[in-house]
Amino acid sequence: MADLRPAARVPLLVLGMLSLVGGVLAGLARLDWGVPATAANAAGWHGALMISAFLGTVISLERAVALGRGWAYAAPAAASIGGIALLAGAPLILPKLLLVVAAATLVAASIQVLYRLVAPFTVILGAGALCWLIGNFAWLAGGPLTAAVPWWLAFLVLTIAGERLELTRFLPTPVAAHRLFFAIVGGILAGAALSLGEEDAGLALFAAGLLALALWLLRYDIARRNARTTGLTRFIALCLLSGYAWLVLAGLLGLAGGFLPGHPWRDATLHAVGLGFVFSMIFGHAPIIFPAVVRVKIPYHPFFYLPLLVLHASLALRMLGGLDDAFALRREGGMLNAVALLLFVATMIASVVRGRRETPGAA
Repeated sequence: MADLRPAARVPLLVLGMLSLVGGVLAGLARLDWGVPATAANAAGWHGALMISAFLGTVISLERAVALGRGWAYAAPAAASIGGIALLAGAPLILPKLLLVVAAATLVAASIQVLYRLVAPFTVILGAGALCWLIGNFAWLAGGPLTAAVPWWLAFLVLTIAGERLELTRFLPTPVAAHRLFFAIVGGILAGAALSLGEEDAGLALFAAGLLALALWLLRYDIARRNARTTGLTRFIALCLLSGYAWLVLAGLLGLAGGFLPGHPWRDATLHAVGLGFVFSMIFGHAPIIFPAVVRVKIPYHPFFYLPLLVLHASLALRMLGGLDDAFALRREGGMLNAVALLLFVATMIASVVRGRRETPGAA
């Protein structure tokens, strides 16, 4: 089956964005903000909407474009529809099954990539896809949603780490560092697996793996060099480095028990990964990924820094509230997190419009 035309990919991205909007509103409902009833009813599925539905759609869409096979688009289609089903209040088995189908398709696409090229980064990307599938199966099996969370986080972390590992090919990275990288990934996977039976020990090992990975990336990622450049390259590098700093904090909090369900620092720990690390990566890579996926021009502008700064400031406020058991601060920080994401979307849209004006004959 042939690849989809760029225009045909846009509806998948739009559906994924609906999961983002619903997930953000569901998160605000958990912080006692007034939101539409549809989002309030989905408050319990905030994590599933943000990670498995929205980020699952975006990541699998990017991978389908890279693979260039029409069948691979079943992954973002199933993930995005699964998110809509969650928001619509469909029987829970339906979104669960759709998300399993999405992850299984991404795993199949990753295997296809491995047939083409077996390299350290393709192996890590495949492992990340498999983590998404295991997490969705854990949720489908009827266990608590918390059982899926380490696997979903591993999906995000390993996907980003695999993409960054690809770029280290251009640096003189020692062989021992590559071996250490795989040992760290093994620790993250072992921690996620152990958490299914020995929750305390498993989540502690998982947190140690995240901390070690963050330190590895801070040491060996090309972002350290690129931060000394200018323009878009510098912006991306600063997004990456700030994201790694949040991952360090998440690892430290996790070692103190922050990943444990019911722990007072759980909100701070999860959002240090999900917002601080993951969305810093999204902010940095969006000017590259979106043009590749939907064939639009996103010219760089210094205004790109505003959403990033608001994200970090609002997350710091939320973290202070979570660590100090000050719900009001955590609540205000959560609302400002949503403002940061809205600013990011608005910035990207404005940049696309500017790019069309700068391109003669743009449709």
